[in-house]
Amino acid sequence: MRRSFDEWGSMPPAGPVVLSVSHAGTDYPAELRAALRVPSAALQGLEDRRVDAVAHAARGDEPMLVQRLGRAWIDLNRSERERDPRVDEGAPPLRRPILSAKLRSGLGLVPRRVTGAGDLWARRFTAAEVEARIVADHRPYHDRLEALLLAARARHGVAVLLDLHSMPPLAEDGPQVVIGDRFGRTAAGRFARALEAEARAAGIGVTRNTPYAGGFIVERQGAPERSIHAVQVELDRRLYLDATLDEPGAGLAATAALVRRMIDALATEALAMALPHAAE
Repeated sequence: MRRSFDEWGSMPPAGPVVLSVSHAGTDYPAELRAALRVPSAALQGLEDRRVDAVAHAARGDEPMLVQRLGRAWIDLNRSERERDPRVDEGAPPLRRPILSAKLRSGLGLVPRRVTGAGDLWARRFTAAEVEARIVADHRPYHDRLEALLLAARARHGVAVLLDLHSMPPLAEDGPQVVIGDRFGRTAAGRFARALEAEARAAGIGVTRNTPYAGGFIVERQGAPERSIHAVQVELDRRLYLDATLDEPGAGLAATAALVRRMIDALATEALAMALPHAAE
């Protein structure tokens, strides 16, 4: 079966941290482009622009998944059930889908719109088209991520997922890093605190769970009661892109160094947590 994502890293995992980059994909299948009612350049507004470059520069030997397909094809950070009937003939009627805030705003499993461009599609997609994307692209990513986390836990007693994203600037003087752990449901508090400490040590404003509390990836993978923790990190694109927020800029190296320190901090916390179990 073809894979719509790339994988790096050693198996079994050398450490407890696993990385995910799900929104940086820039591959758009021909059938997707043919369905557009806007220029294909508009799809860039859905991308976590070049954050995969940060992840590659920061990664050591940690396992990492990076989605190749653009988010407009299917959003890995949404549940399979977040299907928008305005663009998906297989979605339940409006009165019955999961009416999450993201779905209501047009950012469901198959995004309907993008800021600055409006509605994306010239037609609705058939149930079969969307279900094929779920089977071929959505489930394999999550299944592989789960397998990596289980392998890390089996070797180290605990596993931590760092799900890396980027965000447009929140405000001129707003935080430039947002940590999401679904308000403590997907990870022990020590992990978010460790990430916040690294951002503050770098002189970067940071907040937790507002406005981004983490999406479906950390919700699905995080299970602290089973020693699998998951946190989402959003980086302000001004940190690592050029002035146009398009290509890697002068800040990429410093941002990658920060993410490297965050990975190390997560590993330190995880191994400290696992020590009592290892001693038993």
